[in-house]
Amino acid sequence: QVQLVEYGGGLVQAGGSLRLSCATSGRTFSNYAMGWFRQAPGKEREFVAAITWSGGSTYYADSVKGRFTISRDNAKITMYLQMNSLKPEDTAVYYCVADGKRDTVLVTTTRWWGYWGQGTQVTVSS
Repeated sequence: QVQLVEYGGGLVQAGGSLRLSCATSGRTFSNYAMGWFRQAPGKEREFVAAITWSGGSTYYADSVKGRFTISRDNAKITMYLQMNSLKPEDTAVYYCVADGKRDTVLVTTTRWWGYWGQGTQVTVSS
């Protein structure tokens, strides 16, 4: 079992920055791919970013590419999402995800991920 806890959400003005953190419980953190999804009110949950178990590859949704950066610190068993140049449309609940599968073809889909955090609210005011 892997338990995921998100930190760092909050209220920020458009153009501002936030850094989300995802702490895990597991000793096998370094074996898991990690990622972020988000869900805005009335919308479906959507992929934001992902990083492989080694940190060697990263994936981003087109809507956040160039503004968000995903990273991980295996020694601290923590993953991060640095969000810059935030826009009101980035407002959503952000979920940390994890999975031990190696084939990352479907990382942008919700069904690929086996473990989900409870979510943290990010609100960007205009």
